Amino acid sequence: MILGRTAAVALLVAPLLLTPAPARAADCATAGQVTGTAAWPRQMLAVDSVSQFTRGGNVVVAVLSTGVQASHRQLAGRVLAGRDADAGRGTADTDCLGTGTQVAGVIAASPEEGSPVAGVAGRATILPVRVAPSTPGDEPSAAGLARGVEFAVQNGAQVIVVASAVYQDSDRLRSAVAAAVATGVPVVAAVGDLGSAQDRNPVPYPASYPDVIGVGAIDQSGRIYDRSQHGRYVDLVAPGVAVPTLQGGDAGPRGLVESDGTALAAGYVGGTVALIRSRLGRMPVAEVTRVLKASASPAVDGDAFGAGVVNPYAAVTGKAATGKGRALPGLTAPPAAPGSAESRRRMVAFTGATIAGMAVVAVLLVTAAIRRSRRQHWRPTTAPPLPEYDEPVEPGPPVMLLDPPPGGAR
Repeated sequence: MILGRTAAVALLVAPLLLTPAPARAADCATAGQVTGTAAWPRQMLAVDSVSQFTRGGNVVVAVLSTGVQASHRQLAGRVLAGRDADAGRGTADTDCLGTGTQVAGVIAASPEEGSPVAGVAGRATILPVRVAPSTPGDEPSAAGLARGVEFAVQNGAQVIVVASAVYQDSDRLRSAVAAAVATGVPVVAAVGDLGSAQDRNPVPYPASYPDVIGVGAIDQSGRIYDRSQHGRYVDLVAPGVAVPTLQGGDAGPRGLVESDGTALAAGYVGGTVALIRSRLGRMPVAEVTRVLKASASPAVDGDAFGAGVVNPYAAVTGKAATGKGRALPGLTAPPAAPGSAESRRRMVAFTGATIAGMAVVAVLLVTAAIRRSRRQHWRPTTAPPLPEYDEPVEPGPPVMLLDPPPGGAR
């Protein structure tokens, strides 16, 4: 009888022992090194100037990604429990992979002394929705994204940011996005990071759906991120290279990291939509899109840039962009590597500019000399001809220097 009970207990315990344990802290995302005291996107987008008008208070932004680390100090008290839409159960207020916390950071991180990170909408509330598997490298599914969009709408999201693209169309995902837009919830989606030549730029979903705001990424100098996808589905671009932001996992409550990707760019645009909602109130998605595009800073033409660089300040103050490009404040292009094509191009440009400058200086000097001479009544002309004298036909005898003078004087 005792042996029978022992065997029964063993059978009950064995599955628990064989079940993989949850990811340990050491397996989670770790903090990285962040240089500088201010994030360059914070300067480019004039985040601190926008905060005098609105900081996105009372707006709920759903982040569809890997979850969000609710314990991070710069997000404290503003991350809801959320939902794990990939597993179909559980919350999403932890983040072992890190991407979701990074996106939430650029959206809603509150300013903190000593941290270069400040979200565009520093008082917005984050609704985390996990749509990606917990295993690093695994991509979300269209079904998981569809469940995530549906959950976000059902739980009061006023803005939805889709950080990861999928590359297979889905009727359920298309319907879920259309339903969100129909209820007045803007869907901001990353266009994906498969834009390089070897990745062949596949069509991303939901960014390519009608009425979805597709976002690409740029670097500090305003150039397109080399992996940012391109096509008619790109509506705007935003910072997405070497972006200082928050980190989840075992990075602790103050973890920071520098990261790349169109997911971060989508976060900046999603945060800007939160500002618009907070300041201007609820409006149709088409009107939100029009405000974003009309206020964007025009960039280089091409299907990778859309209407240009998102401009939160202009969007919330109602300043439409002019046809001329705006300078990106306080930023300079990074130095080109010696011997690179960019370095050679800059050297040729510098040499040409130097020669042109010397020519301009020479013209100015000649012009100044001519003006001065005219003030002194000088006029350029030919020299007068030499005077002509009549000479005798037969010249007299030559005078010898040693001959005695006339009269015999010595």
